[in-house]
Amino acid sequence: MNQTGHPAPVPAEGDDAIRERIDRALETYLQRIRHVGLREAAEYAVLGGGKRVRPLIACRACELAGAPGSQAIPAACAFELIHAFSLIHDDLPALDDDDLRRGRPTVHRQFGECTAILAGDVLQSMAMVVASESDHRADQIAREVGEATIAMIEGQSWDTLGGTPEDLDEPGMLELIHRNKTAALIRGSARCGALAADAPPAVVDAMGRWGEAVGLMFQVVDDLLDETQSTQHLGKTAGKDRDQGKRTYPAVHGIEGTKRTIESLEQAAESALEACGAGSSPLRELTASLARRTR
Repeated sequence: MNQTGHPAPVPAEGDDAIRERIDRALETYLQRIRHVGLREAAEYAVLGGGKRVRPLIACRACELAGAPGSQAIPAACAFELIHAFSLIHDDLPALDDDDLRRGRPTVHRQFGECTAILAGDVLQSMAMVVASESDHRADQIAREVGEATIAMIEGQSWDTLGGTPEDLDEPGMLELIHRNKTAALIRGSARCGALAADAPPAVVDAMGRWGEAVGLMFQVVDDLLDETQSTQHLGKTAGKDRDQGKRTYPAVHGIEGTKRTIESLEQAAESALEACGAGSSPLRELTASLARRTR
């Protein structure tokens, strides 16, 4: 902590350097899978592109809390492994039945449904092991990963199976789904980055509030892009949720209402960083970047 009570900032790595470090670590973790065919499918899913948003957030939160971002690598990789598992299973015929992910055939199209299911299973389990290898507060980090995963699956269940509470209106149902389905992993990534730095509760909570706002904003932007961008540009099937009759922000709030929601969530994320001092600049830049992304 510095004299203002804020975490003492550490030099921030560039985004590309963090992503390279994350990719090297993921490659190493995936080598633990002994079955060759299963490992190939897992590598295809994890290493075949992606923005690395969740691990980048974990490393940035760790820096904000006063430790090198590299200290959050196990937590960061754990969340990326969970994210990859969720995409594999979401694309299966029983769920979204999608053929394209990141501009390539989905895992079940490339390797078959059986291998895809098992690859998702092994990535979920590996994430918990990797999280438990954190140098600081490993038990808390592993618990956060597990709880965020449960919340994500509950959000997917409400989205796919229905069953949301009857007292919620349409906007409330939509928010419940995506605060769990999408925001939970991003919130957990931010909290675990701070935990990896052995940060005090106030900093961990601030990171959680920031992650909650940014995580929901990420989904709202996704819904907007799904309506306004092409399949070729996105690298995945555009308009899929609309065609399947799922709730989306443009469907419930309209295009202009969706844009206003993005602005409101960006402001909420900024407010969460007000108590974090000068070290919050990289997260402020990330907030703005995620609000204005085009894919």
